[in-house]
Formats: sequence, structure tokens, C-alpha cells
Amino acid sequence: MVHIAKVTSKRMVTIPAKIMKKYSIKEGMKIKFVEREDGILMIPIPNLEDLWGIDCKHTSVIINAIKELEAEHRKEAMQ
Repeated sequence: MVHIAKVTSKRMVTIPAKIMKKYSIKEGMKIKFVEREDGILMIPIPNLEDLWGIDCKHTSVIINAIKELEAEHRKEAMQ
């Protein structure tokens, strides 16, 4: 799937709505940019508020999943 966005004079880019919905990107979220040889990888970083209210027994599962995703993204970025 290809989406095209335009960079403004203030270096801003509008993320297409379908991408925001698919990756649960919300207003105010931070995005990590990882440079690769073949382009730029954008990784959404969830807000702590989005994790509010999660049961403690599920927290470790989520933290491990986030760590696995970050490790996977680092591995992809190194390729």
C-alpha cells in the first residue's frame, strides 16, 4: 500500500488517516525516526496515558511485547 504526503514549509507532514488508524497513532504521540539505507522507518511510541488502567498482571506482557517490537525494529533498521 502506498500513501503520499507533502512536507510543509515548517517541515510538517500529515500522516494519512488510514495509517493513523491502522497503527493507533493519536494526536500528541511521539514518532521515532530510524534511518536505514533504503529509507526512513517511523515507529509510533505510545503515550503512558494510553497504558493507564492496565491490570498489573498484563503489564509485564505488554512491556515484553514492546521490548520485542523495539528489538525487531532495531534489527530491521540494521539490515
